[in-house]
Amino acid sequence: MPSGQLPAEVASLAPVTDHTVTPDHVAAIRARVRELLPQLRHDLEELSRIPSVSLETLDGYDQAHVDRSAEQVAALLRAEGLTVEIVREGGQPAVIGHIAGPSGAPTVMLYAHHDVQPPGDPAGWDSDPWEPTERDGRLYGRGVADDKAGVLAHLAALRVHAGALPVNVTVFVEGEEEVGSESLPTILERHGDKLRADAIVLADSGNWEIGQPALTTTLRGLVRAVVTVSVLDHGVHSGMFGGPLPDALTTLCRLLATLHDADGNVAVPDLVSGTVDELDYDEARLRAESGVLDGVQLIGSGSILERLWAKPALSVIGINAPTVEDASNTLIPVASAKVSMRVAPHEDPDRAFELLRDYLLAQDVWGATVTVTKTDTGPGFSAKTDGPIYDEARAALADAWDGTEPVEMGVGGSIPFVAAFAARFPDAAILVTGVEDPDTRAHGTNESLHLDEWERACVAEAVLFARLGAMHR
Repeated sequence: MPSGQLPAEVASLAPVTDHTVTPDHVAAIRARVRELLPQLRHDLEELSRIPSVSLETLDGYDQAHVDRSAEQVAALLRAEGLTVEIVREGGQPAVIGHIAGPSGAPTVMLYAHHDVQPPGDPAGWDSDPWEPTERDGRLYGRGVADDKAGVLAHLAALRVHAGALPVNVTVFVEGEEEVGSESLPTILERHGDKLRADAIVLADSGNWEIGQPALTTTLRGLVRAVVTVSVLDHGVHSGMFGGPLPDALTTLCRLLATLHDADGNVAVPDLVSGTVDELDYDEARLRAESGVLDGVQLIGSGSILERLWAKPALSVIGINAPTVEDASNTLIPVASAKVSMRVAPHEDPDRAFELLRDYLLAQDVWGATVTVTKTDTGPGFSAKTDGPIYDEARAALADAWDGTEPVEMGVGGSIPFVAAFAARFPDAAILVTGVEDPDTRAHGTNESLHLDEWERACVAEAVLFARLGAMHR
């Protein structure tokens, strides 16, 4: 059946004439998604074969692939009757599409991104990262989950309701999410009126576990900074001067070691800490999902979910130092480290940077000269979860997952575009959804998509269209 033709069992139930979606209507949508799945999967695999790595400085990845990916997304949207344009505001190409629904119906904006992370060492993959491969009910490949499955989940909802859309739909598929969405503020400034909506579905998160849907309602903010320690104006022989003179690398290590207390909590004072609603998440699950080695202790205090979602965390993510192979018997004069600090959803990241900087400058490690330079910050996010749109979203997820109520969860990572949309459209309901699960391994080797969960995510979005469309009748 052509994607633009509504099957009789769905057409007979549409339009919805009251403020509920019946079980029969949900069953019909589920059946239609099942019918569409072979083509949806084909389109997902074709899109995932495009190595749309958006990191321009990475050798071996022609940026023309990102353009090709945008063109492919645009073609998929045009095939569903959307008016489509590709926009670029100094960065990678984004795709904007729109199709009208009934007069007076709410507008839903659907977000996803078509750029991907580099695959890393191919030897770490069990199959070619650019050739989607199914094993044990999961589809493996770079970008199959993060976030090209999100693109196709949006297309699934459009195809289910083709010819009888219950809502107005705008689609925005970004091309540089994996490199920080640097041009997104400009896109929102110049094209924001095209993206205005009552509900914004941001399909770039995950679910609680297989069989348990979720809405992501909080995200931590981000501070990244470079810490530089200087002790000499030039390198000197370690045998001749080692003893009375410190080297910069040892000094830097001692300074970085002050950033945590004895229990592993971040030692920077006055940072905000939040609380979370407790869910069933124990140490054993954390260890299984993270791959932490046996015998390694967890750090910090408070519940595990508080430590993951609501409390500050700080990691050293890089050090400038001679390699082991290239090391000489020299006292290093200058050493630098890059630190990444995650802050509570309600924390001001610029304030957090100032607290971090002031703390480091106050530490006297052998009188070394210390500088702390901010590289970037990103705000956290805390959703407003009341109101009818959130109620319908919860109901749609429960419909798709056979009555299992969704969890409202946090994510410890930062997703800059979420806060950007919330700031630009303060009156819209922000729904952070996703197709991932705890074993997706987004950004890592052997990234994968659980195919049954993806099907449920497609059903949920199509049901959400029906539920939101019923609200205005």
